[in-house]
Amino acid sequence: MNWKSALFASVLVSSLALPSHASDWPQFRGPGGAGVSALTNMPLKWSGDADIAWKTALPGPGSSCPAVFGERIYLTCFTGYGMSKETPGEMTNLTYHLLCIDARDGKIIWDRAVKAVTPVVEYKSQVTLHGYTSSTPAVDDKGVVVFFANTGVCAWRHDGTQVWATSVGAKTHNWHSGTSPVLYRDTVIVNACIESGSLIGLHRETGARAWSVGDIVMSWSTPLIVDIAGRAEAVVMSKGMIRACDPLTGTLRWTCTGIDDYICLSPVAANGVVYGIGARRNEAMAVRAGGSGDVTASNVLWRVRKGSNVSSPVWYEGNLYFANEKEATVYCIDASSGEVKYEEKLAPSTGLIYASPLVADGKLYYVSRENGTFVLPASPVFKVLAQNRIAGDGSVFNASPVPLAHGRLLLRSDKALYCIKAGK
Repeated sequence: MNWKSALFASVLVSSLALPSHASDWPQFRGPGGAGVSALTNMPLKWSGDADIAWKTALPGPGSSCPAVFGERIYLTCFTGYGMSKETPGEMTNLTYHLLCIDARDGKIIWDRAVKAVTPVVEYKSQVTLHGYTSSTPAVDDKGVVVFFANTGVCAWRHDGTQVWATSVGAKTHNWHSGTSPVLYRDTVIVNACIESGSLIGLHRETGARAWSVGDIVMSWSTPLIVDIAGRAEAVVMSKGMIRACDPLTGTLRWTCTGIDDYICLSPVAANGVVYGIGARRNEAMAVRAGGSGDVTASNVLWRVRKGSNVSSPVWYEGNLYFANEKEATVYCIDASSGEVKYEEKLAPSTGLIYASPLVADGKLYYVSRENGTFVLPASPVFKVLAQNRIAGDGSVFNASPVPLAHGRLLLRSDKALYCIKAGK
């Protein structure tokens, strides 16, 4: 290889891949889907411009969370249809967007538009609460992968070049789609319950289907990768069932009787135990991962009638934390026994909570849809340290908060992306 060829190869590689960082938040709920960050000096209180590092107006609304890779933030939104209940527009104009945003100053580096496959559910009733882009991107050194419901799964390089797009099913639902893709080695794992009733593995490089597991029922839950003594399991919750599969082949490892209702939230895992909450039944349960076949009788550790229908839990230092979305009641449960350590209302006028909690710097962040962000200590002692509202912003916040390097915090509304300054 001569020096010109070597230089071209070097430039090509640099355009295809970017280095990872310890502070990356590469998927829904961050590394391992845990919702826990090791960053310090995180903000406690904020309100006005003096507390905001930057604000980026978004082309359209959405409920997906930011994914962070180095100095880049990836976020989805939609335009063309569903901009308001009164005048939603023409459904055939619905367009999805993937934004690449500079984490340093909030400037949009590139915006890639994808024309939606229609029809989708009409913009009325429940879908107006969250819109058409609820799926958080998944990112690695090769680029970013996004799930746009029945339009398909799409992959881009970091320079904005689209690599592939593939369908995972044509069906839709009155609540639209909400699960996020997960990357494991050379496989993209997607819960396409709404689109085809399947959990699907795609080849990371090409988008070709690697495997499929059927009979996934009434699930908007993002899959979780759990490591059991060096053996990886892709765990997915659905109505009445928890399944664990080999993430590379789709081979079924074990099943467990789950929560008998539709499932919106995503599970978490710690020390080989999977924790799931959910549904209108307001249940929580713990099941030890591993094993084979039906492990309901052998591996279920506890069940309690406390839970949430939308917001996912977070495990931290032996306790499980979550919020009931309608009552704005927050819980701390002993992860080993299921004992309720506290059950408290955040405030009389909190309203709905759709976002999942974040633990960072010893703090527990709960984002409400319309009444700000509540900060609590990440401990089994209930105390509201702060309730933070961004002055002048009356928009809706559905996305979970995301930590950013240097102690900053990302908050996404249906109008803008905010970067809150580090703690003082």
